[in-house]
Amino acid sequence: MADVQRGEAEAPPRPAQARSGYPTHAEDDFSGWAWFTGGLMGLVGIFQVIFGITALAHAATYSVPSSDLVVETGYSTWGWVHLLLGILLLGVGGGLVFGQAWARVAGIGVAVLSALVNFTFLPAAPAATTLIIGIDALLIWAIAVHGGEARRAG
Repeated sequence: MADVQRGEAEAPPRPAQARSGYPTHAEDDFSGWAWFTGGLMGLVGIFQVIFGITALAHAATYSVPSSDLVVETGYSTWGWVHLLLGILLLGVGGGLVFGQAWARVAGIGVAVLSALVNFTFLPAAPAATTLIIGIDALLIWAIAVHGGEARRAG
């Protein structure tokens, strides 16, 4: 206390004192690939939800009639498919962010399903569905190659 009154401040802790005693590589891997795949899957989920709401609310937005799609059904059905798939993608993306093992398996399955659904929806919105199919392919690769790094690091 006397040192502080004389104007001498206490020295900041050295880096060795500031560490908590456990390695941070588990956190680094977790925040890297797990956050990337979870965030990207959440982004695809948001795109799917937007597709679903658009198909349900205003089907005239799409330039082709629903009879020209690969699976011949109304846009309201497509809207519900995209909406439910988007919600599922958001949930699995959250599981990936938190490093859940079940989310790795489900993530690959849901990304494949998303790519297939968007492939069949391709004539309705070619640019957007092509982008989502590409992101789905990137997700499948990232989860398959780097999905276990967070678990191995711990």
